[in-house]
Amino acid sequence: MTAYPTHPGTRPRPAAPPPALVVVAHGSRDPRALATALRLLERVRALRPGLSVHLGHIELNAPLLPGTLDELAASGAGSAVLVPLLFGRGHHVTRDIPDAAAAGPLPTRVADPLGAHPLLVDALHARLTEAGWQAPRGAEERRRSAVVLAAAGSRAPASRADTERIAALLAARLGVPVVPAYASAAAPTVSDTVRALAARGRTRVAVASCFTAPGRFAAECARAAPGTVSGPLGTHPAMARLLLHRYEQALRTAAPVAGPAALATA
Repeated sequence: MTAYPTHPGTRPRPAAPPPALVVVAHGSRDPRALATALRLLERVRALRPGLSVHLGHIELNAPLLPGTLDELAASGAGSAVLVPLLFGRGHHVTRDIPDAAAAGPLPTRVADPLGAHPLLVDALHARLTEAGWQAPRGAEERRRSAVVLAAAGSRAPASRADTERIAALLAARLGVPVVPAYASAAAPTVSDTVRALAARGRTRVAVASCFTAPGRFAAECARAAPGTVSGPLGTHPAMARLLLHRYEQALRTAAPVAGPAALATA
């Protein structure tokens, strides 16, 4: 094949910038939640310099997701990937975020939630270790040991299944049973789970907090812990890496959704 030289008067077009990454957080009345999300975004930017990284909330905090999408469109962004800062396929992930994407002003892809992934297990394990968890020493201590995975909870069966998969991955890492428990909208609670484990002789129990930031649910689950309880996952480096992984995964697999404003200008 013959290669033709570029005309002297032409310049190669610059590559289009990659889609913006919009981290979609739930929102909280606890001011520490917003501060945590902003620090997490700084970690993402440090890992991927030059990537446009933004925050949008489902409720309770500014900026709300529709406002973030409007600002991106006004700034000339061509498209975006919405990455839920959520752990399972509950109503926010299956309805609220896709609805916002469909109503937005620019083409967007919706990524999977954080979900069951080795990077999430890295963060959970690290937070437990920081809180004082130690691997059982000997068979007897192992028989008495267990971990409760405390999650927000959802009425959606898919979300519960996601939490159970996270618990299974963490159990494989720790070598002890890991039992899911919930702060809201699902059963069992942390307190009920701790009592059930104790009835089976599992008296050396820690609580792994599967929350992104401090807040009411995290505090309630911590109060129910009989001993060791880990802090929220927050700005652990593995969380930033997992957000970027879901972003890249969506670029490969998710079809873009064009909102009505984007279609009107197409």
